[in-house]
Amino acid sequence: MSTPAVNTDATGLVIRGYDPVAYFTEGRPVPGRADLEVEYQGGKYLFASPANREAFKANPEKYLPRYGGYCAFGVAMGKKFDIDPGSWRIVDGKLYFNLNPTILEKWSADTKGYIPKSEGYWPKIREKAASEL
Repeated sequence: MSTPAVNTDATGLVIRGYDPVAYFTEGRPVPGRADLEVEYQGGKYLFASPANREAFKANPEKYLPRYGGYCAFGVAMGKKFDIDPGSWRIVDGKLYFNLNPTILEKWSADTKGYIPKSEGYWPKIREKAASEL
């Protein structure tokens, strides 16, 4: 069952079924396979290969998207927005997603400013539904 702290689709998938490990290992979004699933902290993650699934299971915190997979720019504004799996960036070894390419560009222009704002808001909004914000 999904929690408000994790951005899932109607089937419980996080990152719309894309492999979180592939962003680090391949540097691009790669769709996961339904037969390579791991449930973690209220969401289901799919993986493109057994090796990626095992890497995640060994160290999920390394690969989890920040802010439960919600838009990093939105969290900096105290909101929860969905994401585009193609609008992503790794900053200081952490995976961030954004709503769309335009928002990603805006967020990327000042990650040093937006990330601290997001870090401040996230504990306050983490357990709230997007509709409450």
